[in-house]
Amino acid sequence: MDLNAVQMFIQSVQAGSLSAGAERAGIPLATLSRQVRKLERQLGIQLLERSVRGIRLTDAGMRLYEHATRGLDAFAEAERSVRSDQAQLRGRLRLSLPTVFEPWWELIAAFQRQFPNIEVNVYSTDRRIDHLQDGIDVALRVGAITHEAMLARRLLSYRHVVVAAPLFLERFGQVETIEVLQGLPCAAWCRDANSRPVWRFKDQTIEPRTVMTTNDYLHLRQLVVAGDVLTELPPFLAAEALESGKLREVLPHQPLPAQEVNLLYPLHRNPSSIVRAYLDFCQKSVHDYVRVADIGSKGRDSESGAG
Repeated sequence: MDLNAVQMFIQSVQAGSLSAGAERAGIPLATLSRQVRKLERQLGIQLLERSVRGIRLTDAGMRLYEHATRGLDAFAEAERSVRSDQAQLRGRLRLSLPTVFEPWWELIAAFQRQFPNIEVNVYSTDRRIDHLQDGIDVALRVGAITHEAMLARRLLSYRHVVVAAPLFLERFGQVETIEVLQGLPCAAWCRDANSRPVWRFKDQTIEPRTVMTTNDYLHLRQLVVAGDVLTELPPFLAAEALESGKLREVLPHQPLPAQEVNLLYPLHRNPSSIVRAYLDFCQKSVHDYVRVADIGSKGRDSESGAG
């Protein structure tokens, strides 16, 4: 059944004639008449009796009018409810985050303090997700974006830092060159058991001599703070330990590649008010929660950019 034709039928009944209904709808009389006849053909029954004095509902027309008006009223109420919720930012936001992006939990908490009626559901994973299948509104992703069906809003970029504990450096000596680093026991992030980690420095790319590989940066942080290994970490995971002196940056003049941080959302969807509010909040507040610019920047900004 054509909903547009049903609406024209109801408008005509409420106006008392086809001509008055057409005037109310702001369309030509011929168009409205054609739509009502089309509706009658679809249902296989006459809905209106037409005369020079106007129109009168048949029994079938009366039943359709009663049921259709209740349905359209319910639809209008649902639309008002949805628009009201959007205006008040009330509803659910489904997010995907990388597993170790600790500062983002603080940002989400701040977002919810500003918008207390939004329920946030977070799916933490490092795998590529299917937004439709996994039911995700917005995904936070690090690295190059190649998905053509996604829109990406770039938030910031940062560089991982190579770090070691003072105890490690006392035992093995200061690391002044990449060649020295290659002789030291390292731990490294690795996507899976079949891959080998690669560190791409400004002047050289190496495969570190690893005694441990893992896809868990939090475990790498634990190992390096204990003084067992040298490793590379996202700057926001190393910041507190660097400030307290538990870790020291190694080879600050040999920066690792910049990593871009983007928020992804489906190209084919019209972002809701909640999604737009989240995107805008992240864009505005990200640097308050993700500390990257003040780590490892000395002597680097003039050569490579702050990243």
